[in-house]
Amino acid sequence: MRKKHRIEKVRKHMARKAHVRKGLSGSDRTWLTVHRSARHIYAQLIDPKSGQTLATVSTRSKELAGELSSTGNIDAAKRVGAAVAAVAREKNIEKVVFNRNGFLFHGRVKALADAAREAGLEF
Repeated sequence: MRKKHRIEKVRKHMARKAHVRKGLSGSDRTWLTVHRSARHIYAQLIDPKSGQTLATVSTRSKELAGELSSTGNIDAAKRVGAAVAAVAREKNIEKVVFNRNGFLFHGRVKALADAAREAGLEF
């Protein structure tokens, strides 16, 4: 049973999230899932069959947190995108499916995706 949300903003976000996830369910590729908050951005590589997280990179992770002056901007998202692509290469993952997780594809989400593509991930 799905929970009903009374707040319109949350209801619209959950509808977008379900719409995006419906398109991912038929793919056997690894998912690159993005979550964005006001201060940070997170990226995960998820195995679609088992649902296990293979790797995670965020602006809060130790290797990136020291380098960034601000964590809630486009430059930080580009760094996270490049870092998640490097981790994917280490795990021999070349092709992924991008899960924007209900967030609109612009700003920091788009910057992360573009940086991951430039670093070698295909989606």
